[in-house]
Amino acid sequence: MLATGLAVAALALAAVAVVSIGMGARAVPPGAVLDAVFHFDPDDTGQLAVRSQRLPRTAVGLLVGAALGLAGALMQGMARNPLADPGVLGVNAGAALFVVLGIDVFGVTALSGYVWFGFAGAALAAGLVYAVGSLGGRGATPVKLALSGAAVSAALASLTTATLLLHAETFDEFRFWQVGSLAGRDATVIRQSWPFLVLGALIALGSGRVLNALALGDDTARSLGRRVGWARLTAAAAVVLLCGAATAMAGPIAFVGLAVPHAARLITGPDYRWILPYSMVLAPLLLLAADIVGRVAVRPGELQVGLVTALLGAPVFVLLVRRRKPAEL
Repeated sequence: MLATGLAVAALALAAVAVVSIGMGARAVPPGAVLDAVFHFDPDDTGQLAVRSQRLPRTAVGLLVGAALGLAGALMQGMARNPLADPGVLGVNAGAALFVVLGIDVFGVTALSGYVWFGFAGAALAAGLVYAVGSLGGRGATPVKLALSGAAVSAALASLTTATLLLHAETFDEFRFWQVGSLAGRDATVIRQSWPFLVLGALIALGSGRVLNALALGDDTARSLGRRVGWARLTAAAAVVLLCGAATAMAGPIAFVGLAVPHAARLITGPDYRWILPYSMVLAPLLLLAADIVGRVAVRPGELQVGLVTALLGAPVFVLLVRRRKPAEL
């Protein structure tokens, strides 16, 4: 039954991806869309728009959505906190600070350059959070990770704000990345990021049994032979790979990593062996649908996907919480 539901979700994702490729400010006939994919003619302006803009945009949405869904499910399982999301590890704050430094210090203005700075900042911030959370007895417990993540995120955000206030030109460049968007991304960004996303996804999908053990409590997990510290470190590394690369590619997109694992949990129950693959499929479905809504809502302009996910996701999440109590993690 769960396998059938996952297949249906995958088909729905494929349908939304097709709509995403075919929709844009410029009307392109369905035949031209198919030709752009299978029989590309660079002299056809419609096909060129599909091939150079819509295909990369949809591919980035698929990769970023899957990464955020997996990262959110990992965070909630690792921290045993239903309100945890990838931002708890300071990923967004670290990526934002390093993108600002890349713009201000090194003069980076291209998205392909943002990827490396954003990923480095996410990795260093998450490492700092884990190091601080590991201090003292019992190592990196869920509460200590949450507290250290909040403290490090606040410190990094203050540094980012101070830099932007002192350099108006940096703010002009940074604000377009900060809002979270799939527009303007090209194949170069995908080529730079996909190895990190694939590695993080493989680690995440292999963590289901470990997360199920952690859900029973640290002591019970240890009694079952699980190395709790190593399991959390591995999950944190996967979150850094997934959310770091996704944030670098599309900017900080809120709410996807928080809400989608709850929706998956309502379908699958508490078993992370199913929550993780469902989150990997449902998150890009939400992200691409939000991107499509953003394109048609304010034509001829568009709303960035980071704004739409917050507008659409918040009421849905409230309804989910009101209908059913969050499952124990």
